[in-house]
Order: sequence, then C-alpha cells, then structure tokens
Amino acid sequence: MKLDNTVAAVVTGGASGLGAATARALAAKGVKVAIFDLQAEKGETMAAEIGGVFCEVNVMDDASVDAGFAKARAAHGQERILVNCAGTGNAIKTASRSKEDGSVKHFPLDAFNWIIQINLVGTFRCIAKSAAGMMTLDPQEDGDRGAIVNTASVAAEDGQIGQAAYSASKAGVVGMTLPIARDLSSEGIRVNTILPGIFNTPLLAAAPQPVKDALGASVPYPKRLGDPVEYANLAMCMIENGYFNGEDVRLDGAIRMAPR
Repeated sequence: MKLDNTVAAVVTGGASGLGAATARALAAKGVKVAIFDLQAEKGETMAAEIGGVFCEVNVMDDASVDAGFAKARAAHGQERILVNCAGTGNAIKTASRSKEDGSVKHFPLDAFNWIIQINLVGTFRCIAKSAAGMMTLDPQEDGDRGAIVNTASVAAEDGQIGQAAYSASKAGVVGMTLPIARDLSSEGIRVNTILPGIFNTPLLAAAPQPVKDALGASVPYPKRLGDPVEYANLAMCMIENGYFNGEDVRLDGAIRMAPR
C-alpha cells in the first residue's frame, strides 16, 4: 500500500501507548489520521501534534463508533487503514478461596463479559464498520483497497493466572484474523494481527522501576520492555507490504509467559 496525503487512517486507542506510536508513524508518511479514544485531553493533544482529528469513541457502543467514523470521514474522507489498539485487561482467578475466612468466590461474569466486549467485540465492531467503508474505495495500483491491523497479546497463547477473560478476548482476536482476511480478500482488504509481549506503555507507567526492571529482565532478548515504536514499525510493515495478509505475529523478544 502506498502511503501519502491521499490516504486516511483510523487508530483506535490512539491517544497513548501503542496506538499513539502508530498514529505518529502514519502521520510521518503524510497519512491523515483520526484518533478514536475515550481520553479526550490526551486525544486532542495527540491529534494536534500530528495534524489529525480526535473522535471521542467508546468501542463498546454502536452509536459512538458510528459517530466517530462519521466525524473522521467528514474531516479526511473514507479511511483506507484501520489500526485497532483500544483495549484493557483485568486479573481475577476463575475461582478462589479467601485466605482470611476460607470462603470461595468465582470470577464475576459481568467483569468477564466487560473484557470480551471491549477487546474482542469492540475490535470486530470497528473492523466490520471500517471494512464496509473501505469497500466503497477504488483500489490502489497494487489492488489494495484497505489494510487492517489488530492488537492481540502474547496472553492469547500463554495467558497467566487470573487472565482467563483477557486471554480469551485476545485469543478471539487471533482466531478471527484469518476468517476476516478471507472474507475481505476478494475486495482487496488485508487483515493482520500483532501479539505484543511486555511493552513500556501507560499500563506500566505507574509500576515501580524495580518492577519494570524485573519484567524487562524476564525477556530472553533483548532484556528490556518493548518500545511502542517497535510495535508501530511492525504495524507499518503489515500496512505497506501487500503480501502480508491473514497473519498473527508475536512481537515479544522470544518471551513465553510463566503461570504468574
């Protein structure tokens, strides 16, 4: 895919972390970028930095997503690129026993469903709506109408204790990548997914430095946290390389997560 100022992109979760790094990388190529996020102040700041547009969007809500795409398309035209970085996590055991009184409780199902709705259904919601719009575009010279990059996690393959909901949601993103790529293949729309390992994102910003150092040391090589720029570099490769399609790629320094 050729990237220049005739191309528009939407980055969900683009106000910070992996999404922000990708938004910057796309803008550096001249792409017109719309940021979907719930962090209004950070989103507006990022949009101003890259000359893009901010859309306050909740990926769990149909009307909110529709309004976001309407605003982005009014500003930049139909997007040819979608990068899904919006997501979150929690850590609750499937069932656990209290150390204080021995009572037993299970993972609250509303908390489980909440993670599925954000990470999996929210990602699919944005894909479906964006792909329908991409199908209205004329293909570029190489045949590309669009490119979609999703964010899963290494937890999709080696989830840790307490990550049942998170791992299920991210495994779902991995599992739907190839079927969606096949669904959209006749329209010239490619779909790929990145499985990041332990990255230096706002999720870890509040952690004490010794904790960050220990996490980095657990990576086989290089022994450090991933840099969001490295995620953005892979996302850009997936977007620009026309033969990159239907793939799920770990980006993790060869780490395999231990049970805890």
